[in-house]
Amino acid sequence: MDENEIAVWGKRFFEFIDRTTMYRLMFYYLLALFVAALAASAAGYLSFSPLALLWSAVVFVISAWLVNKLFALVFSAVTNFESVFITALILTLIMQPVAFTDIAGSVVLAAVSALASASKYIFAIWKKHIFNPAALAIVLSAFMLSTPATWWVAGNPMLLPFILVGGLIVVYKLQRFDLIIAFGISALSFVAFTSKNPIAGIEATLLYSVFFFFAFVMLTEPLTTPPTRVPRIAYGALVGVLLIQAPHIGSFFFSPEIALITGNIFSYFVSPKGRYLLSLVERRTLANGIYEFIFRSDRKLVFKSGQYLEWTLGNVSLDNRGNRRFFTISSAPEDETLALATRLTDKPSAFKHTLKELPIGGVISTASLGGDFVIPEDTKKKLAFIAGGIGVTPFASMARHCVKTGENRDAVLLYSSKSESEIAYRDVFASASRGGWRTYYQVGVIDVELIKKEIPDYAERLFYISGPPGMVDAMKSMLIGLGISRFSIKTDFFPGLA
Repeated sequence: MDENEIAVWGKRFFEFIDRTTMYRLMFYYLLALFVAALAASAAGYLSFSPLALLWSAVVFVISAWLVNKLFALVFSAVTNFESVFITALILTLIMQPVAFTDIAGSVVLAAVSALASASKYIFAIWKKHIFNPAALAIVLSAFMLSTPATWWVAGNPMLLPFILVGGLIVVYKLQRFDLIIAFGISALSFVAFTSKNPIAGIEATLLYSVFFFFAFVMLTEPLTTPPTRVPRIAYGALVGVLLIQAPHIGSFFFSPEIALITGNIFSYFVSPKGRYLLSLVERRTLANGIYEFIFRSDRKLVFKSGQYLEWTLGNVSLDNRGNRRFFTISSAPEDETLALATRLTDKPSAFKHTLKELPIGGVISTASLGGDFVIPEDTKKKLAFIAGGIGVTPFASMARHCVKTGENRDAVLLYSSKSESEIAYRDVFASASRGGWRTYYQVGVIDVELIKKEIPDYAERLFYISGPPGMVDAMKSMLIGLGISRFSIKTDFFPGLA
C-alpha cells in the first residue's frame, strides 16, 4: 500500500469517526473489546469460558433493557437506547462472568445490571443522573451483594492493545484530551512520588491496572463529566489521585469505582444542573437545506452564547446514529426560547428525520450544557470569527446576544458556504453590524489572502473557528502559519455531521 492509498484510507477513517455519534462509537469500542475478550477466552488466556462470558453479557443486557423500559415509563423520561447496551457491556467487562448453570451468580449479575439502570432515574436531580451508572452499581453490589467488580478486562496485557487503540479513538471523538492528560499526570505523578521504585510502579500501573480502561471508558462518560475545561481538568486530577492513593476511613478503602463516584459528586457541584424538557413552538427555513427549530423550556436555562447542549429525541427509528446529538444553541441567552439550527439532507439520519417531523408542541429533552467557545467579557478585545457551513450557529447566538444587550464589539466574521443559497442568518448579522460586527460571505474556501484582505489587523485579534472538523483543522493550521499564537485561537467542539 503506497502513501496515497494510506492517505485515502486515513481520510475515510476520520470521516467515519466524524459521522458517528459519540455514543455509537463508544458502543462499537466496547463491543470490539467484548469480541477480543471472547477470542482471548477461547484461546485460554482468561480464567473463564467464552460461553460464560456470552451468558453474562446476555444477563446484563436483558436486565438493563427491562429495568430501563420500566423506569422510563414510570418517570415519563426520554431515553437513549444505546446507553442500555453501553452500561451492560461495561458491566460485562468488569464483573466476573458466571456460567449458565450458576443460577445464584446469574441473579446477582441481573441485580447489578438492574441497579445500574435504575440509578439513572433514582439518583437523579432534574432528570439528570449524578453518578456513573456502572460505577454506582458495582459499589452497591460490593456492599449489598458482597460481589465486587474484578475489572478483569483492565488487568490483562492481551487486551491492552484493543483498549489503547479504541480508547484513543473515543477520546479523539470526544475531544477530551485535557481530561485524560490531567488524570494521567495526577495518577502517575502520585505513583512516582510514593513508590520505592518509581519506574516499576509506573510500569505496573500502565500494564496491569485499571488505568487505561478506567480513563477511556469510565472517566469520559459525558453526563457525569464537567462540560467546561477548567473544572474538567480538576475533575481528572482529583479522580487520578483518589484512584492511585486509595485513601481509607478505618477499614474502608477507596476502590476505582468509589474514586469515580467521588469525582462525580465534585462534577455535579461544578456543572450545570438537570435535564430540560422543551416543546417545539416554531420551525423556520434559514437557507437552502438549513432549518431552525425554536423551543420553549419547562424552566429557565442560563447559558453563554457559543455553548452547546445534548438534545435527545424519543421515538427515533433505529439506525446507526442513535437518538442523541450535540448542537450549539443558536438563540441568545436573553431570548425567552431556545433554538437549534441544523442542515437537513434529502436522506437525513433517523434523528434528523424525527426532528423535521416533530409537531408543534412536540417534546425534546436537553442536558449537558457546556463548551468554552464563548466570547471574552472584555468588550474591547478585537475578535475574528471563521465559520464553515452550519458551524455558523454559535456566531448567530453571539450576534443575537450583542443585538439584545446593545453590546458593541469589534468583530469580523468570515462565513464560508458552498453556495449563496446556503447562507443563513443574514438578517441576524445585518442587525449586529450596527454594534460593530462586520461580515464577509465567501462561497468556497477561505484562504490566507482573504484573511489578510478582510482582517488586515489579524495579528491583534482573538480567533474563533467553527465548522466541520476538517475545515476547523485546516483553518487553525493556516492561522498558525500566519503567526497567530495557538493561545489566540479557539475552536468549537463540533462532532461531525449528524
